[in-house]
Amino acid sequence: MIAEIEYFYSAHSAFAYIGDRRLHEIAGEAGAKIVHRPFDLRRLMSATGGAANSMTPERRAYFSRREIERWAAFRGLEIMRGIPGSHANDFTLANRVLIAAAAAGADVDGLAFAIMRAHWCDGADLADAAGLARIGEGAGIAMAPLLEAAASDDVAAIHEANTEAAIARPMFGSPTYIVAGDMFYGQDRLELVARALSEPFPDTWPRD
Repeated sequence: MIAEIEYFYSAHSAFAYIGDRRLHEIAGEAGAKIVHRPFDLRRLMSATGGAANSMTPERRAYFSRREIERWAAFRGLEIMRGIPGSHANDFTLANRVLIAAAAAGADVDGLAFAIMRAHWCDGADLADAAGLARIGEGAGIAMAPLLEAAASDDVAAIHEANTEAAIARPMFGSPTYIVAGDMFYGQDRLELVARALSEPFPDTWPRD
């Protein structure tokens, strides 16, 4: 049986971008399948009390700038200084395009990385359909059918189900990885994900 890593993330998440390549390295080494589950991070934060506006300005600056810059350097990734100007815009379309790509058997791994990289390196607006089309086509992916599918009720239902699953567990942010029922929050837990694939930890979270 092929092991799976459920990959809960938002298309605009800095830490999902930073951890994405390492996640794929780990999955490849373990022969595991990555199951993409994009979700509405803002709804999760609102539901669980983890909204960024609840942080002090100093903590927010440290978390959203210094931590991002250091981790990007550690992972060998390019990243802009500061937050993309379009970061507060709606990212639902980008999430749904990724869901549509997975459903269509397109290269969702490559598309997810391309979208996140474009946002965090070039400031791409993830609410802009034309911009998303350019990003995907630049990665060799036919985007017209994915953008059409992203507007469908079926894809919207999957996005809603992913979001409800994140809230119900509850999760704490993006990215979150699930291996055999065990939850790992944050790309800084990826080495624990690697260990769990070969040697599961005792117990799971949340506990009964």
